[in-house]
Amino acid sequence: MKTKLSNIIAGCMSWGEWGKQLSTDAMIELMEYCVEHGITSFDHADIYGDYTTEAAFGKAFTKSGIARKDVQIISKCGIQYVGKSRDNRVKHYNYSKEYIIWSVEQSLQKLNTDYLDVLLLHRPSPLMKADEIKEAVDKLQKDGKIIDFGVSNFTASQMDLIQTEIPITSNQIEFSLTQTTPMFDGTLDYFTTNQIQPMCWSPLGSAFREETPQTNRIIEALHDLSKKYNATPNQLLLAWIFMHPANVIPVVGTTNKTRLKNAVIADKINLEIEDWFYLLEKSRGVKTA
Repeated sequence: MKTKLSNIIAGCMSWGEWGKQLSTDAMIELMEYCVEHGITSFDHADIYGDYTTEAAFGKAFTKSGIARKDVQIISKCGIQYVGKSRDNRVKHYNYSKEYIIWSVEQSLQKLNTDYLDVLLLHRPSPLMKADEIKEAVDKLQKDGKIIDFGVSNFTASQMDLIQTEIPITSNQIEFSLTQTTPMFDGTLDYFTTNQIQPMCWSPLGSAFREETPQTNRIIEALHDLSKKYNATPNQLLLAWIFMHPANVIPVVGTTNKTRLKNAVIADKINLEIEDWFYLLEKSRGVKTA
C-alpha cells in the first residue's frame, strides 16, 4: 500500500446529514482536533448523507487551512442509494467503468481535492466484472485521481475475483469483539498472506448498542479489565483489535473529542494474551477450542 494511514481513521458518515449535522465551523474544529491528535485519515463514501456529506466536508476542509499532504482521504463508490438526491427505484450496485470514473470525479469535486488517497468499492456486486473495474482504476491512477485502490466488505473469494485483474491494497470490513467472523472464515488470514491492509468499521461492535447475553458478558469482562489496564471499556475493545497480527486499523465514527483522543491512546495498551482470549471467550460464550 502506497498510502500510510493513521492508526485510527476518522469515520465521517455521522458528521453530516446522517448524524450530527455539524456546521462548517464545527467540522473544521473537529478535523483540526483529529489532525492535532494524530488522526490524519478520513473515511468517506459517496452515499453518506444521501450524497451530501462529502461536499460538507470539502467545504470545511478548504476553509480549515489544513494542508492536503498532511491528511489521507478515503472514499467509496458503487452503491446506488435510494434517496432524495438520485432517481433510483431500488438500491443497487454499479461497477461499470463509466460509473466508477464518474463517481470518483463527483467525489473529488465535492471534497475539493485533486485526488483520493484510497478508493474503495463499497460492497461486492454479483454483476461486477474484474476487467472492467481494472480499466476504470487504471485510468483514474494514470490521471492522478486516485493513489490506492481497494474494496470494502469483500470476502476472500471476492477479493480473489478482483485480483485476477488488479491488485487490492486494502479492504474495509466489519470486525469487532462482537463480530469475530473474519478471524474464523479466512478473511484476516487472506489479508496477511496477500499483504492487504485491513480497516474495520464499527470497531466497538454492538457491545454498547444492544443488550444481549453476549454483550452482557462482554461488558462485565471489560469492567473487570478496565481497572487492571487503567483504560476505558472502549479503549479495551480497540486494544483487542490492535492485538491481532493482521494489523487492522479501526474506523472510529464518533465525533466526541474525548473518545477520539482515547481511541488514539488505545494502541498503546498491551493486553496480556490470556486477557485477549478471556474477552474472546466472553464474546463467543464458549471456551476456546
